[in-house]
Amino acid sequence: MRRIINIDSGWQFINSADGSRSAVDLPHTWNAEDGQDGGNDYYRGECTYEYVFDRPALCDGDELYAEFKGVNASAKVYLNDCLAATHDGGYSTFRARLTPYLRERNVLKVLADNSVNDRVYPQRADFTFYGGIYRDVNFIIVGKNHFDLDFFGCNPIKIVPKTDGRDGIVTVTAYNVGEGQVDITIYDGEGRIVATAPNGEEIRLKNVRLWDGLRDPYLYRATAKIVACDEVCDEISSSFGFRSFSVDPQKGFMLNGRSYPLRGVCRHQDRLGKGNALSRADHEQDVKMILDIGANTVRLAHYQHDDYFYDLCDRAGLVVWAEIPYISRHMNGGDSNAVSQMSELIYQQYNHPSIVAWGISNEITMMKTDKKDMLNTHRQLNELCHRLDPDRLTVLACFASCLHTNRTAHITDVVSWNLYLGWYAPGLFLNDVWLKLFHFLYPKRCIGYSEYGAEAMTNLHAKRPKRFDNTEEYQTIYHEYMLRFFDRHPYLWATHLWNMFDFGADGRNQGGDPGKNHKGLVTFDRQIKKDAYYLYKAFWSSDKFVHICGKRYKNREGKTAKIKVYSNAGEVLLTNNGRQVKGKTKDGRIFLFRIKLQKVNKIQARAGDFSDECQFVRVRKADPEYRLKVASNNISWEK
Repeated sequence: MRRIINIDSGWQFINSADGSRSAVDLPHTWNAEDGQDGGNDYYRGECTYEYVFDRPALCDGDELYAEFKGVNASAKVYLNDCLAATHDGGYSTFRARLTPYLRERNVLKVLADNSVNDRVYPQRADFTFYGGIYRDVNFIIVGKNHFDLDFFGCNPIKIVPKTDGRDGIVTVTAYNVGEGQVDITIYDGEGRIVATAPNGEEIRLKNVRLWDGLRDPYLYRATAKIVACDEVCDEISSSFGFRSFSVDPQKGFMLNGRSYPLRGVCRHQDRLGKGNALSRADHEQDVKMILDIGANTVRLAHYQHDDYFYDLCDRAGLVVWAEIPYISRHMNGGDSNAVSQMSELIYQQYNHPSIVAWGISNEITMMKTDKKDMLNTHRQLNELCHRLDPDRLTVLACFASCLHTNRTAHITDVVSWNLYLGWYAPGLFLNDVWLKLFHFLYPKRCIGYSEYGAEAMTNLHAKRPKRFDNTEEYQTIYHEYMLRFFDRHPYLWATHLWNMFDFGADGRNQGGDPGKNHKGLVTFDRQIKKDAYYLYKAFWSSDKFVHICGKRYKNREGKTAKIKVYSNAGEVLLTNNGRQVKGKTKDGRIFLFRIKLQKVNKIQARAGDFSDECQFVRVRKADPEYRLKVASNNISWEK
């Protein structure tokens, strides 16, 4: 039977930037600090990791593999100075067969390389390309009869579930090496055996329970065993779900035969001070926050994410758009790498019921538009997706400046656009104009929003917010419009806000906090939920709450101040220093009040059984600290 041994602890890291050697545990990146401080000067090069181990106990015919869940961006793996494997692509699993090079005492050496090149995607994008072994590493020991470990780094069990009325039909195929019979067992969500069959045989299950998004993300499990001479030689398993989905240019996304508008967020995998070297607890916290605002879908940008995150989406019922980092600039020498990364993504993540679409590119026309080689690559990737997985959609995210007629936008099954009208371009109303024109020109084409958003730093505030001021106040104005805009156009197959969390983009240098993109609803360290977070919760979530906006905008000038409250718990009662203030609302989610400013203003909002409170201070020009308090868009003294 296979043995899996985690080897995250006890590595040596040799930093080529300064020649230093240090003890590290994995996950690890050498760009956790310099990849988040701005200047686009973080170290990109080749660094070395070493792991020393004694020869494990192996029986005759046993094989030892090293499994790497993510090394960015290219890797060379040596055992005792013998090259065991190479890999190009920083976001997918790969394995190295170590058996031929084993000694009694062994040195495993990994050269990780995030250097600039013209063949491995991504090379141009608005995020940091952190280098390192930033996901888990395992030893896998298997006998001579085992499931294939050399096939695209995947778990070699392919599960194809379909629905037929109330029944489910599933075919499970596991790929093995050596001899023996492969037997399949299906378990329900409670762990009970519901079917057994030979490998690759179609299985019909009566009255299956569907994987039904947030309502009921029910999972089955398939287990495959190799049996030879009445002995189980190897065993693997994978969860899966029965569901059906479709898209309609007039009705949008359909899940299990009913309308299910996809409204959610995009997510990058990094954190402040950690880079992309995340723990399972980090992934779990991200999913919890996404669910808390009521999102039902997540676009995992712009690359393959950790296997565990897809598992979490399966369990939570989040519908997933999964994509590869074919982004921003087409490279004539990068076709084979794009194909390789797409193949790995599909083979490795095929069984996840949460995934409904394979994304083949993002803003690829940023540098070139309608060039022949770029279009051919898109067609090749689109055909590859349909060949490897004929049941899911293909999609791409179009660059904002692409016209409706751009040929790239009409290759995949569905399309979405990265549009920042009201942020990079003035005029929120242009969203309506743009979308109505596309829908008029192509009424049979399913369209969505793959990105939209506005920057907000939690220490910037303005009484009269405007585009590009990076205040929380403008961010909420922007998103209020967009949420109402989506309600006006329910045929959008999916909308994905950019971004759920602030993230590292070392090429950015805006004042105050360079090296980061601040379009998130939550700060980079996950410590502060911006006001816009609660706006989405008011529109999407059924969990009742009330939230006063602008709490960090503590110092207010003028005679009056506008107070905004978000809630989904019914009518809001607002008091200032104990006295009720009249307010108004159009939709029962956004409530507006105007208070007469006093020296100190103790604000309380109540909605049903829920309450929130804060305090504002009035500042005057006669105040000796007036300039400090209100300069630079009213930078507040504390977060």
